[in-house]
Amino acid sequence: MAPLKWTAAVLAFAAPVPISAQSTGPSSAGRPASTVATWRPYIREASRRFGVPVAWIERVMQAESRGRTVKGGRPIRSSAGAIGLMQVMPGTWSDMRARLGLGVDPDNPRDNILAGTFYLRLMYDRFGYPGLFAAYNAGPARYADYLAGRASLPRETVGYLASVAPDTQESDRVPATARVVEGLFAVRKIPASPPSDRLDAQPKGSLFVALSQEQ
Repeated sequence: MAPLKWTAAVLAFAAPVPISAQSTGPSSAGRPASTVATWRPYIREASRRFGVPVAWIERVMQAESRGRTVKGGRPIRSSAGAIGLMQVMPGTWSDMRARLGLGVDPDNPRDNILAGTFYLRLMYDRFGYPGLFAAYNAGPARYADYLAGRASLPRETVGYLASVAPDTQESDRVPATARVVEGLFAVRKIPASPPSDRLDAQPKGSLFVALSQEQ
């Protein structure tokens, strides 16, 4: 598993903050706003299914959409075209939809959360914590280039890491369930309970050869 290379800039933005001291703002990893809590039943379902902690899903949703499905009277989109609560890029949505058998509407809250959470799991299996969040934001190819010393992290990604992953010791909370089959993007085992243990599997280096840089 490739470790996250913390530069001075990243450390400045992402110093660990006690959970009790974190605020509820969009740039904080504290308790998400009430709009995110609205989707907690779907978030818990995704957490159980893919072995991603509820808190991680909620932090990503808070950073991406603040739990909103609509902005300006229209389905929420980023300037890059990212879709829905988890701000999944169209190409990634198509991949996740095919693997998970989701519906045709990427704005459907449940399906969007499942797709985004499964993608987070794939990023975790390749990059670990907190690298999964950098890959989710910048794309796995860009983050892999960063790890190899071929590129820098975008400033947006540095801030994103500070928002969703201030505690570099939190990887201990990730379970050893919900494995990903190399090259197939399919789940081999579905966990029966929320995540609690440490993931002990080694990453597959070629897992994302065919995956685009899209989130």
